[in-house]
Amino acid sequence: MPERSKDARTGSIAGRFSEFPARWGQSRLSGQLTRIARNPFGPSEEEVRANLAGEASADAALALHDAELAEAELAEGEFTDSDLGEGADVPPAARPPSDLTAAAFFDVDNTMVQGASIVHFARGLAARKYFRTTDLADMAWKQVKFRVTGKESQGDMASGKEKALSFIAGRSTAELAALGEEIYDEIIADKIWPGTRALAQMHLDAGQQVWLVTATPVELAQVIAKRLGLTGALGTVAESEDGIFTGRLVGDILHGLGKAHAVRTLAIREGLNLKRCTAYSDSHNDVPMLSLVGTSVAINPDSDLREVAKNRGWEIRDFRTGRKAAKIGVPTALALGAAGGAVAAVVTRKRQEAG
Repeated sequence: MPERSKDARTGSIAGRFSEFPARWGQSRLSGQLTRIARNPFGPSEEEVRANLAGEASADAALALHDAELAEAELAEGEFTDSDLGEGADVPPAARPPSDLTAAAFFDVDNTMVQGASIVHFARGLAARKYFRTTDLADMAWKQVKFRVTGKESQGDMASGKEKALSFIAGRSTAELAALGEEIYDEIIADKIWPGTRALAQMHLDAGQQVWLVTATPVELAQVIAKRLGLTGALGTVAESEDGIFTGRLVGDILHGLGKAHAVRTLAIREGLNLKRCTAYSDSHNDVPMLSLVGTSVAINPDSDLREVAKNRGWEIRDFRTGRKAAKIGVPTALALGAAGGAVAAVVTRKRQEAG
């Protein structure tokens, strides 16, 4: 298929993100917080915000995925069979899954991408004079503290959220997505862990959906998913009106309980059997998400997650040292899940051929 121009791709991005409806606003959050105040035995404010973030993330992920499929169908219609050529490849995200009840969920930072994707994105923005390099240094230092201690500072998270929201307020969603495409190609593409990418491809080859699950803004997470040929991405949703960011989050950053709720919500909407699903992460903060699925894999784990994985018999894979992956628990579960999907794919193909 002929490569589209950069202008054409940017126009497509603008269309997708400017048309995305802002269906999750402050009024819904305020209403739920009011109900909490009346019922002290109900969920905490943190849980409400996490639930809203998860639901909004699933809503955005599916809307963006549907837009990608529609765009792919439109692009296919622009070319004749001779243009495409016999046996031409179709992007994985555009192929319908043949194993309809299984999926894989991948954390991004230090799991799929070396380092923090938001810091890499900030590097690209600093190079474009969007903000000062001292802000980049501050972000990098907070990431170093997190990697050393394995624990996230509430103060660091709050200040980081405030800076990020002040940066995007008043900007268009299309601008952020277009910048994400440029910065992915310049910086992030070289930061993908080959081992983790191979695991994602294994699930794709088995006919399963593959989703990223990250605190990174959904517009940027979707760029990474698209570039890797994955199904889509669950990310933090920032409120927007008419394609312009308001400077407020929907619920909160997609983190911890929010990730688990996003995965659960997506599974319900897509008809997935969570016992047949697999989740991957490097962080102890993602234990809620890892605990939801039938197969959990610790990738480049921090010390706390490594301990949990050993205690629960989860598989551990470490791509940081070049050593052979440590296989804790029952690693065959991962292979069996993929094998089951492969069998389903073969059966589906045979039925299609017979039809």
